[in-house]
Amino acid sequence: MKPTIPKGTRDFSPLEMQRRDYIFDTIKRVFHLHNYIPIETPSMENLSTLMGKYGDEGDKLLFKILNSGDFLSGVSNSELMNTTARSLMSKICEKGLRYDLTVPFARYVVQRQNEITFPFKRYQVQPVWRADRPQHGRYREFYQCDVDVIGSTSLTNEAELVEMFEEVFEALKISVTVKINNRKVLFGITQAIGYEDKMTDITVALDKLDKIGMQRVKEELLLKGLTKYDIEKLDPILRSNGDFNEKVSVLKDFLKDSEVGLKGIEEIEELFSLMDKMGLTVERELDLTLTRGLNYYTGAIFEVKANGVNMGSICGGGRYDDLTGIFGLKGVSGVGVSFGAERIYDVLLEIGGFPEKTTHFGTVLFVNFGKEDQEFVFPLLRKLRKNGVTAQIYPDAVKLQKQFTYADNLRIPYVAMYGKNEREEGKIMVKNMTTGEQNLLSEEEFLSTIK
Repeated sequence: MKPTIPKGTRDFSPLEMQRRDYIFDTIKRVFHLHNYIPIETPSMENLSTLMGKYGDEGDKLLFKILNSGDFLSGVSNSELMNTTARSLMSKICEKGLRYDLTVPFARYVVQRQNEITFPFKRYQVQPVWRADRPQHGRYREFYQCDVDVIGSTSLTNEAELVEMFEEVFEALKISVTVKINNRKVLFGITQAIGYEDKMTDITVALDKLDKIGMQRVKEELLLKGLTKYDIEKLDPILRSNGDFNEKVSVLKDFLKDSEVGLKGIEEIEELFSLMDKMGLTVERELDLTLTRGLNYYTGAIFEVKANGVNMGSICGGGRYDDLTGIFGLKGVSGVGVSFGAERIYDVLLEIGGFPEKTTHFGTVLFVNFGKEDQEFVFPLLRKLRKNGVTAQIYPDAVKLQKQFTYADNLRIPYVAMYGKNEREEGKIMVKNMTTGEQNLLSEEEFLSTIK
């Protein structure tokens, strides 16, 4: 039987790994510029840490891990016959693969609160797992690049995160739009139509607007118990367009009786003002239907879309005031965003955005003419490597054509020949594999050309 891998997962070839490293290195460079520091957390967490933090739909997408050994040892025959899968899970599974990096980060902060200097600015680049239906741009195993600051309520943190969106995507040469909303505004909207007790149902439905369209969103709201009349009240929000000031005007009228909603508008206006004062140029918009379905968000929320590419959001995040409170640490607010490395990769692939330097493996290959000749190459290899040049010698003295094909397949741009004839002239024969040009160069000229 031919071996396979689970659906929603992928192998990565050397070329793909180089391209992924290009993305990770670019993102990490921006994180460092803003003085964020790295941490890592385990791939698995206790289910008590994960469950209930992502809403009912998120809980269903958690990969659970069976207890070690005989995981059925504590379950009676009658329980096996009469217990639902959900209730049985609590007896046979104590751990699960992490769904995101934010909840584990909150757990980390609570456990290490006495070691941390607040505000704590951290970044984390690790894989996460979701038992979702695989599709284009959506995987069951994927990397997140998270950046969070916890222990501060200042909206300058939100503005800085948008600045980081700008810097990362300018470096990657991806044109993006940053969509912004506020969960307080969303709560105010549910208050305005008399359904604040259905906040989760309404936001989960609104979160699907781009995927399933307005009519199906309205149908889903009907199934959640809203009346057709009350759903029609949402039309000013669902159909909102125009510039920032026009949308704010619609909101202020719609939420005039909601104290929480008006507070959300105030935060939105302050955030947009801060971004203007910082001189940010990234395209951004107030999107009143943006919800970020995760339950733990309490303030500003963000999503980033790549312009002109048929792809879902490539970044997302927001403010969470209560997340550490779930683990017993009250009154510590945080805000963070996640860069979706897999989707960013797919966008760069679609637009042809990977630079040429990420598509070759090494800078120079020395031809192997045999044992008597290769020992003269070793000092050159060491010198090149000490000068930061990626260099190697072909390990076997095989036909030249095979060695040149090897360099071609790995897109190595230079092949060097340092045989008896070249040594007698005190030169190195260097072939440019892109142009086909060959030149006899001195050691100094060779190093200069390669660098």
